[in-house]
Amino acid sequence: MPFAEQRIHQALDVGEFVPYFQPLVDLRVGSIHGFEILARWIHPDHGLIPPNKFIPLVERYGMINRLSASLLTQAFASARTLPKNFGLSINLSPSQLHDRTLPSLIHRMADEAEFDLKHLTVELTETALVDDLDLAGAVAADFKRLGIRLALDDFGTGYSSLLHLQSLPFDELKVDISFVRSMVESRQSRKITAAVISLGLSLGLQTVAEGVEEQSQANLLAWRGCTFGQGFLYGRPIPAAELLASLSQGHPGVCATTEVPASIGDPFLSLDAHPTER
Repeated sequence: MPFAEQRIHQALDVGEFVPYFQPLVDLRVGSIHGFEILARWIHPDHGLIPPNKFIPLVERYGMINRLSASLLTQAFASARTLPKNFGLSINLSPSQLHDRTLPSLIHRMADEAEFDLKHLTVELTETALVDDLDLAGAVAADFKRLGIRLALDDFGTGYSSLLHLQSLPFDELKVDISFVRSMVESRQSRKITAAVISLGLSLGLQTVAEGVEEQSQANLLAWRGCTFGQGFLYGRPIPAAELLASLSQGHPGVCATTEVPASIGDPFLSLDAHPTER
């Protein structure tokens, strides 16, 4: 579904790009911790268009910062209806880490919306760090000076360099969806997931698992010490108008007395133990 550059410009001008919100849930108790901001295009003829259909075009036409600014402006306004301690997270494209003006742009938008940037997390993929780690580090440092949290997204699927974790001041480590979806059936995926979570814990980072669709996945992640989860088990991305209603919905947590299924469990795993001991 190709779109011309002028059509993308027009969609930005008239506000057809909107943020959708997917809940981030505390795996232990099932309470919502915050929301990830996801881009959607409400096209007058084609309806709801997912990001994989337009993000590459927006990047190619050099409009990715404009799109991010539009999404954040709308999301900051919507956050006024949320509890004060709720967080928002947004993923930046690799090209945006080459723009030293982006942190100041986000700062200005947050000031106008009276949004506290300590509740914003910027997610970066490892591919965004490879081209110019020094420049990425400078932009990341600018974010940190503003109080913005940093998350390393899709860890384990790209270059997975420990140099990235050492060089940049990350606060969160995100377990890639491909490992989460296969971890119940695949022992190798469980090992990789456990290793990523353990690495995060050892570095003092919060860990977030993407693509949680089944309670068995949530249980395994919690037993391994993962902090937060997101996925269809907890809710699909929703428009801003549904945010308040989503807060009243209960989400499944993990009971500390629940045992690991014998077929997939390790004998030393227990929620009563410290995560590093597990």
